[in-house]
Amino acid sequence: MTPLFDTVLVANRGEIACRVIRTLRALGIRSVAVYSVADAGARHVREADEALCIGPAAASESYLNIDAVLAACRESGAQAVHPGYGFLSENLAFAQALADAGITFIGPNIEALNVMGDKIRSKNHVAAAGVPVVPGIAEPGLSDADLIAAASDIGYPLLIKPSAGGGGKGMHAVWSPEELPATLATARRVAASSFGDDTLFLERLVSTPRHIEVQILGDNYGNVIHLGERECSLQRRHQKVIEEAPSPLLESLGDGGATRERIGAAACAAAASVNYTGAGTVEFLVSNDNPEEFFFMEMNTRLQVEHPVTELVVLADGRPLDLVAWQLRIAAGEKLTVAQSGIELAGHAVEARVYSENPAQGFLPSAGAVALLDESVASRDGVRVDSSLLPGLEISANYDPMLAKVIAWGADRAQALARLDAALRDYVVLGVPTNVEYLRLLLADPDVQAGRLDTNLIERKLPELSFRQLGPAEYAAAALCARGPVDGSADTPWSRTDGWRLGDPAPWRVSCAGPGRTDVVTVSGTLGSGVVRVSLAGGTTGHPARLEGLHDNVMTLLWDGEPRQYRAVLQDGAVVLGSGGWTARIPVLTREEATARMLAGIDHEDAAADPEVRSPMPGTVTVVNVKTGDRVEAGTVLLAVEAMKMEHQLTAALPGTVHLGVTVGALVKADQIVATIEPSEGENIA
Repeated sequence: MTPLFDTVLVANRGEIACRVIRTLRALGIRSVAVYSVADAGARHVREADEALCIGPAAASESYLNIDAVLAACRESGAQAVHPGYGFLSENLAFAQALADAGITFIGPNIEALNVMGDKIRSKNHVAAAGVPVVPGIAEPGLSDADLIAAASDIGYPLLIKPSAGGGGKGMHAVWSPEELPATLATARRVAASSFGDDTLFLERLVSTPRHIEVQILGDNYGNVIHLGERECSLQRRHQKVIEEAPSPLLESLGDGGATRERIGAAACAAAASVNYTGAGTVEFLVSNDNPEEFFFMEMNTRLQVEHPVTELVVLADGRPLDLVAWQLRIAAGEKLTVAQSGIELAGHAVEARVYSENPAQGFLPSAGAVALLDESVASRDGVRVDSSLLPGLEISANYDPMLAKVIAWGADRAQALARLDAALRDYVVLGVPTNVEYLRLLLADPDVQAGRLDTNLIERKLPELSFRQLGPAEYAAAALCARGPVDGSADTPWSRTDGWRLGDPAPWRVSCAGPGRTDVVTVSGTLGSGVVRVSLAGGTTGHPARLEGLHDNVMTLLWDGEPRQYRAVLQDGAVVLGSGGWTARIPVLTREEATARMLAGIDHEDAAADPEVRSPMPGTVTVVNVKTGDRVEAGTVLLAVEAMKMEHQLTAALPGTVHLGVTVGALVKADQIVATIEPSEGENIA
């Protein structure tokens, strides 16, 4: 096959860069990766035919640096650039710079980027083309006073949205007039820092909304088709978590596909109004109470994160479809060879996004090294994994926390959901906390199983989700892993550290650091058969346990007569366990560490108020609201730390005088002290 281009540079990172490189390889096109210093060992760097470093870890100095990307194009001889999604994918200046340099931008034309890149402009533009839009006020240059004045006419609840950017970042729901001024100030700050543009607009907040989007393809000859819809209603804070195609809502209408054709036609009209070329997505808000009514939200002028579910269910003239391949073909000047009548949907597909975050601890972003990785579920029927992961890969706090996507296809929705849950159950990432357990809990929810979805469902369900907690069996497993071979090494008396000796085996103890306490595991007998005694916060319980197997990072423990299997790995003085999507990190303490914790009072009840304010995650200080010496009350917001697109506000736990340890722009580590509160005389911190 004659290549469409000789060389294509992929101006992105992570799983999308790997995804694009995979299609380039299949088409015989030479791929060029770019990377920051922090990504020198990244998977996309290894998989590309050539890789060039374009700057430091900060995205603004590397992946968002247009001059650096252009220099990499010149050095590599790239004829075209695929931007992936995020970063420069919808950047008008970048597309123009490529055009000026004679390099093809594998994306839409300048007109489409200009109109659809601004939510206010795009909303007004498509309304003129007859596409229904959400009632609200969308004009450039509106001040806070203008928006407050207009809000009463729109009615509450309403939604504040930034005109620039996407992915739900900077969007805020407001339920009463009293909330609006302060929320506008926050929204402007987030929009300015994230997108360099603090322009805001207001829309009516649709009750029980569904988020349904339509995939379109357009060529340079005026042909535009849609590839069906995707249901993206399972969101948290406007960030999609699980997506599927087709929409269970539209499937349930029983109207012979009439609504699907109407919403598809509206998407095509929106795309045609800007002479759209390439792959794009038109997003709609659909009322769950009146699903025949839908409203334009925005158009994403790029490939979407969730595009695999469309690829898995769409047949074009009876053949599977590769959206990246079509992006390349259209950018090279080819016509669409498939008409709307040639598009059909077959089966159902569901995608789950795997993030480096800790849902059980407020979804705090997490960083660290991948100690154990098993993505073999990708070989199963109907399962696909798009991933950026490698064993030993260091997960940085500098970028988006999405690590991979697990996607499953089935002949119907029930089979697709079952296959996805089974794949997540056996998908293993140890060493950095992920949201896999949370994804499985969502998939098991009765409303999700029944397709009763809306964009607020996750927020309502979160308090009901029961995350698995560490128990005596896990502490026993950690102790046995710490003392036994977990890497397949030979099991001989000379390689064991289980107290083996001539005569009766000696009992041994392992101290493990639990949440706010030190737990001591005492093992008597041998690894093959013995009694494990676990002391948890002062209570001692004896359990008969047998280590059935401990090799190649797979551990089988017979606990109270029941087998329990874990994936296990040693990492930086801790045992990391995984089971069915759940993971836990259990530090194994030296005698000195255990003694120090005990002397520090770790095993006793913590004080009710802590004068030390610590960052819960690694990140960057984005806002400081106070200065050293200020008097603050309990609950005062002191500063904010941002990492992986998430901002976390840190507050004072008690009244007193604040002493700051950081400034705006400072890089902080997880658990780093960023401020302290000195109680006033007579105030008790206990």
